Amino acid sequence: MKHTLAVLVLNKPGVLARISGLLSRRVFNIESIAAGYTEEPDITRITIVVNGDDRELDQVVKQLSKLIDVIKIQELHSSDSIERELALIKVKADAARRSDIVDIVEIFRANIVDVNRETMVVELTGDEEKINALCAVLEDHGIVEMVRTGKIALCRGPGATKYYQEQ
Repeated sequence: MKHTLAVLVLNKPGVLARISGLLSRRVFNIESIAAGYTEEPDITRITIVVNGDDRELDQVVKQLSKLIDVIKIQELHSSDSIERELALIKVKADAARRSDIVDIVEIFRANIVDVNRETMVVELTGDEEKINALCAVLEDHGIVEMVRTGKIALCRGPGATKYYQEQ
């Protein structure tokens, strides 16, 4: 089972490396990891998706809590949060196929961000299933190259992840 964790950490060099190193040393499988600034310049939010049962999730949280730069860890459930990924997909697009690809892109509410004689680059933001579905359709046209971000997520509603260590 996949679990999404929002981890607030101090914005210091090496924190992301320590977190990923700790998880890999303990043989936890990281499905995705994304880090970025928050509204507080000295705080970084790392969104980690790990695969495992509840016992393994509990161990991940306990291990991360031991790191001095970790401020707070919160599990985000898909029903209570907004989750997104970003994908850039380069597709073969000769003149004959270009209009078909444009139609597909419109159906998925994606954007074409680059066009040349041989390829097009499509940008799509959405959940994992939406990105997988677009990739499946575009495979018929020939995917040349693709890159995806890890999942990022926020809780729904007015509440926020507070910047203090819970006791």
